[in-house]
Amino acid sequence: MIQLACNAMMRDPADPDRWLSLEPLIDQVNDLGFDAIDFQFDRGPASHEPAYLESIRRKCDDCDLPIGFFGVGGGFVGASQDGTGRYIGIPLSDEETYRRIEEAKAAIDASAIVGAPLIRMFAGGIPEETEDRDRLWKAQIDSVRRLCDYGATKGVKVGLHNHPPAIPPTGDDILRWLADVDHEYVTHILDTGQWHGSPGTNREGHTIPGVDYYGFMQQTVSHATYVRTKIYRIQTGVEEWLDYHRIADIILHAGYDGVISIVFEDRGNACDYLECWQLGAAHLRQCFRLPT
Repeated sequence: MIQLACNAMMRDPADPDRWLSLEPLIDQVNDLGFDAIDFQFDRGPASHEPAYLESIRRKCDDCDLPIGFFGVGGGFVGASQDGTGRYIGIPLSDEETYRRIEEAKAAIDASAIVGAPLIRMFAGGIPEETEDRDRLWKAQIDSVRRLCDYGATKGVKVGLHNHPPAIPPTGDDILRWLADVDHEYVTHILDTGQWHGSPGTNREGHTIPGVDYYGFMQQTVSHATYVRTKIYRIQTGVEEWLDYHRIADIILHAGYDGVISIVFEDRGNACDYLECWQLGAAHLRQCFRLPT
């Protein structure tokens, strides 16, 4: 049966440069009746030390909130703009690649401690205009394979999340990612909002005419073991930028029965963060025909 989770990260209303700690967020997620929870590795945890992570696991266990994943890192390619303003991929330095791999390994270690089955990594597309495009693609694949090898020693999979850098991917991009990594410890985390042409890729909610980003979801959902459901404009009680009745039909028709997790990215709502979580949960429960 599908479970409804919440991505527990929230900026401090009194200090927008600070992320709220995990403990009160866990209480709020529990109070709102969610079935599971997931975290960002660098947004909320007070520490990455085992003792602290074990305390977070105990708190989630006490609330009967399984932990889905730790989100980590920005992927394994850089992004820049060319002279025409188009985004292109650029290589990371050896030092930066090493730093990102080590950070992701630390997230795998943390996931093993809290009992989460996977980490979340960005998996975007690389524009054709990019110099040495094939070499940059291969460098990404090699880095993810190294993480999958490490994850296999901990029982933690690497979840490829459709998201830049360098640009939002298509369904074909995600299928190529999975095929090229070709590892039993890689999987797909389907994000409803970060596809080529979709409204969530910009602040204004603009789409690219003729691009079927719902088709990308349909193309990749059979490979997904976790779903991130973006909420942008929910003040009316119905998500305005994404059609969740249509998305629910795609996901349910594919036979998916895992976790769908609300990820709130505020786009000018007239209500506060917690109310938006609550409205988003009610909307998704209705669209996915879940118990209230």
